[in-house]
Amino acid sequence: MEKAQMKRVSFVKTMDRKEGVSKSLLTLGVNPAKGKHVMIKPNFNTADPVPGSTDNETLLALVDELWAMGAKSIAVGDRSYPVTKEVMAQKGIVPVLEKKGVKVLDFDALTEKDWVHVKPPRSHWPDGFRVARPVLEAECLVSTCCLKTHQYGGVFTLSLKLHVGVVPTSRNGFPYMSQLHQSPAQQEMIAEINAPFSPDLVVLDGIEAFVDGGPMTGKRAKGELFLASTDRVAVDAVGVAALKVLGSNSAIMDRKIFEQRQIARAVELGLGAASPEEIDLIPSGPESEPYRDTILKVLKTG
Repeated sequence: MEKAQMKRVSFVKTMDRKEGVSKSLLTLGVNPAKGKHVMIKPNFNTADPVPGSTDNETLLALVDELWAMGAKSIAVGDRSYPVTKEVMAQKGIVPVLEKKGVKVLDFDALTEKDWVHVKPPRSHWPDGFRVARPVLEAECLVSTCCLKTHQYGGVFTLSLKLHVGVVPTSRNGFPYMSQLHQSPAQQEMIAEINAPFSPDLVVLDGIEAFVDGGPMTGKRAKGELFLASTDRVAVDAVGVAALKVLGSNSAIMDRKIFEQRQIARAVELGLGAASPEEIDLIPSGPESEPYRDTILKVLKTG
């Protein structure tokens, strides 16, 4: 397959978050933000320290890069597992973002008209689900996720799982999150949430990882990496390969990457890379190549 047809994922070996953000974007070599109203979807599921949630330094570095890329405006929005307003307050992120000219959106506070009902064909969601309108209407959607496992049925929570936060916990008495977490098809339902929209950029902070447990707390390992791509399935595939290299739980180690149900369903839906052969994992420089090669070998073998 020619490189032009492949899904590019930039790879940076680093323990510095600002360097990780800047080098991953520079290596990827795209600018979807220029002249656009940008919406950033972080991991604010809870306020737990990274990788339990997006590190403030990563988010602020990403904001600075997007302004430098020529964004017309930037907003950050999410829906948390506890009360979103309280999670943002615990992280101390709102005043800092506002000083940088960023609008902060609490999806809990959206009105009924700003939750759009979606019912994809052949979905495992019996009655469909709702998606936050700011995500669906974003001129440029940027998603930034962590590197971790998920002990409550999701197996891993990378860029696909990140977008569960664009669906309400409940709405009009309908418990969307209870339906998701109680379903035997939870992993397929996670992928299906991603069907109505497509991020223009995905940045994964893998400096620290949960290799077991998660998403709030878990067994930690030093991931020492950053990824960036325009393809969320490619990011998740590389992320699972990284978890395998770090030594994860049996749900990660004992199943081939593209047989993971989140990824397999995303491929069925045409959301991104369909095989390891479609992924071009690009090191940021010679210092990143050996680690990239190790993860690439695992990616290719599954």
